[in-house]
Amino acid sequence: MKFAATVSALLIASAAAFSPAAPERASTALNMDRRAAMGAIGAAALVGVPAMASADGAISTASIQRAKFTYGSRIAALKSAVAAGDFAAVAAEKNAFILFNSGVYPAVKDKSSKASAIAGTNAIFAAIRSKDSGALKSAYDSYIAANDIREPEELDAAEGQGYCGDFDYRVRTKQAAIYVR
Repeated sequence: MKFAATVSALLIASAAAFSPAAPERASTALNMDRRAAMGAIGAAALVGVPAMASADGAISTASIQRAKFTYGSRIAALKSAVAAGDFAAVAAEKNAFILFNSGVYPAVKDKSSKASAIAGTNAIFAAIRSKDSGALKSAYDSYIAANDIREPEELDAAEGQGYCGDFDYRVRTKQAAIYVR
């Protein structure tokens, strides 16, 4: 009798273990307090806000060379305008001077060089304001010499390659030679 009761208890237990469970109905009520709700709303708001853009102010030799070539060639191209006393042409390139000064001397260690370049730029534009072509020529020549600005030489494709992609800063300049077999 005990044996039959034990076997029947085991059979009932195994049948109950393998029987399908009754589906539990999901609760539609929110089971959270005010603090949990505000925390969820705050988390959702932080996810929705885009990340703040923070520039690292990367200073590299490549960015300095790019600025020196790009803006230095624009400043060097003003040589004939300065010789002719064309104040409007030099004034039109004011941004080239500003961007040259900030791009070529970006580091803290270049503070004195940047200050002298800015002083040279101020001397050039003071000569423009006073319409003094002699002062413009001397200020321009001293600025060119102090900042080692040269007109880029034309590069022959047979002698070397000046750039390798359309995003290079030398594209569409005298340095835009590419070697093709």
